[in-house]
This record gives sequence, C-alpha cells and structure tokens, in this order.
Amino acid sequence: MADLNELTEKLSLLKKEIEAKIDTFSDSKEAFEFRKSLMDSKSGQIGSLMKEMGKIPNELKADYGKKVNEMKAWALSKFDELETSLKEKEMKKRYESESIDVTLPAKMRPIGNLHPITQVKNQVVDIFGSMGFDIFEGTEIENDYYNFTALNIPKDHPARDMQDTFYLSPDFLLRTQTSAGQIHVMEAQKPPIKIISPGKVFRSDDDATHSPMFTQMEGLVVDKGITLGDLQGLLNVFVEKIFGDGTTTRLRPSYFPFTEPSVEVDVSCFQCKGKGCKLCKGTGWIEVLGAGVVNKKVLEGCGIDSDVYSGIAFGIGIDRIAMLKYGINNIKLLFESDLRVLDQIND
Repeated sequence: MADLNELTEKLSLLKKEIEAKIDTFSDSKEAFEFRKSLMDSKSGQIGSLMKEMGKIPNELKADYGKKVNEMKAWALSKFDELETSLKEKEMKKRYESESIDVTLPAKMRPIGNLHPITQVKNQVVDIFGSMGFDIFEGTEIENDYYNFTALNIPKDHPARDMQDTFYLSPDFLLRTQTSAGQIHVMEAQKPPIKIISPGKVFRSDDDATHSPMFTQMEGLVVDKGITLGDLQGLLNVFVEKIFGDGTTTRLRPSYFPFTEPSVEVDVSCFQCKGKGCKLCKGTGWIEVLGAGVVNKKVLEGCGIDSDVYSGIAFGIGIDRIAMLKYGINNIKLLFESDLRVLDQIND
C-alpha cells in the first residue's frame, strides 16, 4: 500500500464499520471478538496495517504511521467506552435477576420431626427418669450367658432355637431382649438399683405386628422390700402418663424364666375407656408388656442376697406402645419412611 489516499480511504471505511456495529453488541464476549478482529497485531485489520510500512516511501512513512496510530487510539477509546457500557448493563441485569423483594412472604419449608419410635422412646425415658430411674445402654451383640443363661433360660428353651435367634457364632448373637442389661448392672452395682435399659433387639419374626428388629426397654428395681405391688404402682403411673388420665393396669399370671411370679400387664382401653371397642376387641383391656418379680436364681447368680433384697423387672415394647398410641395397625408402616404416615405424628 504505497498511496496515503488509499490508506485514508481504508481507515475511513473501518471507522464507519466500527461506528455501525459498536451499538449492536449485547454482551462483552461479542464486543471482544470484534475488537480482536480489528486490533490483533497478526490478523487484525488495523493491527496488520503496520506490516505495510515496508512498502511505503521513506518520506511518507511518518504520516502513514501517524494515521494508523491515530486510528488505533480512536478504536481503543471506542472499545473501552463500549466495554464500560456493556459491563454496566450486564451488572444491572444481574442485579435485577438476583434482586429480592423483601415484602414477599417467606418460602415455607417443612419442619421435620423425630420418628414415632424415637418420640415414644423419649417419652418413656422421661417418664421413668422423673421417677428416679437411671439409664443403662447395653450392647446389641451379646454372648449366650448374658442373653440366656444368666436369665435362667434353660438350654432346651425354644427362645434359643436358630429359627428364633440370630446367632453370629456358637457363643455370640444379636440380643433378643434388653433384659441382658439387668445382669450387667447387677454384676457391677450393689443394690439399691433402679434402671431402665432401652435399645434395639433382634428376633427372627416378621408379620404385621412383629419385626425382625424392634425397640425394647427393660426396667429393673432391686432393693429391700420390693413387691409386686410396687410394680403395679409404677406401671400405673407410666400408662397414665403415656396413654392419658384414668388409664390403669391389671396383672394376669404368666411365666418368664427370669421372674417369679410373672405377669402379663394389660392396660385399660384408652380409646373406649373400658367399654369395649375394635382396638381392645370388646374386652376393655389391651395387653402391653410382660413383667414380674426377679427370680431369686437370677439375683443369686449376680451375687445379690435374695433373703435381703428383692426386685421387679418389666419389658416394654416401644414399637407396640407407638402402634397403640398412634393407631398404627401394621408395624411395617414404622419402617417404610412414608412421610404421609410420619408427618401425622409429632408429639
């Protein structure tokens, strides 16, 4: 390019092109690409003009370089103004998209609640805690001695059968009852003893009212002069607090190897108040737990003098209490995590 007039014409056309396009860009990326196509030192239309310097006569080189530099300065100024304008527009758009109307109502998020079994377990712990009971939490893996032998359960008892118990080895198993906890406590602590032992237990059983894993709570009191009357008295307090005012218990003779005498404990129907309904099957009573006076063999096996001390023990099925309290007819509903069921229960 040896003619300055030709250069002037070319620069004039570039100015018109820049001015025509500069107001059409909607974001910084488009503007950057256009700027690069003009200003890049290797491939840009303005940037590459300096390569033509060798073709220019010496006496015209100064004017040539001046015109190209003026064009560069003008273009850079335009692109800087454009960049500032686009950034302001983009920032404004971002602020608008992220703006918060503080006058709008807050988004309501559902508040979770404890599982029904946990709720009932906590209620039971609070009730017995208010009566002075301490808490002992045993291990879910027990050995045969603590789970069976020390509780006066003979070798040929059906509870020891493989179809009823989850054995891990000939000597170790998943505990079938929290009653094992009372042996640990009586071996380690001298009377008076007043404890509850909540926790998971495991039995090979599965139907609408039974689960292979469920929550149980063992209660134990050992002291001088403890009788079956004390047992019914504290259970009356318990059922009234868990099922409502006016609820009472009745004791029916039963048999458990670790208690003598043993009783099944019924609670007066809290739904019909003893008149007879579907829940109590017309009897006015609902079976809730097993209990009794601690067998002297169990006390002696733990080194406690049964001529001086006596004890009472009771086992509460937390799952059963939850089913009765909340009207659940299938224990599997407690383990399926169906929020339509769980959301209804929040004590």
